[in-house]
Amino acid sequence: MKSGKPKIKGEMSVQEMQREKIRTFRDLIAWQKAMGLTEQVYSLTSGMPETERFGLMSQMRRAAVSIPSNIAEGYARQSRVDYVRFLKTARGSHAELQTQVILAKRLGFIRVTDEFSQLLEETDRVLQGLIRSLETKRR
Repeated sequence: MKSGKPKIKGEMSVQEMQREKIRTFRDLIAWQKAMGLTEQVYSLTSGMPETERFGLMSQMRRAAVSIPSNIAEGYARQSRVDYVRFLKTARGSHAELQTQVILAKRLGFIRVTDEFSQLLEETDRVLQGLIRSLETKRR
């Protein structure tokens, strides 16, 4: 995406600045969003009935943890093909979590805040954008 602003000699583009800042997976916005989402899932599920401790609560937490874990693992593989594959796995875990959130809400186990819903959507958008940008670079 071009900013429309002419680049001044010696000035870095947005993409160059982003690449410059990313030294580890912890610098990835997708990973940061996914970590925040995971923290909120743990908080959200802490009030679920004890009968769900090894059921839906556990499933939701594992799906949430899987998102940043797969982002990190894919980044560490140092292969674009592997990276994209792990990002897509993370996106699959995100869809799994979305389904579980809907079910837990329907069953009356949780109350979903607007803040949580926005973070859930934003995490997916950022993840999909990262996948798209890596797939575009491949061509």
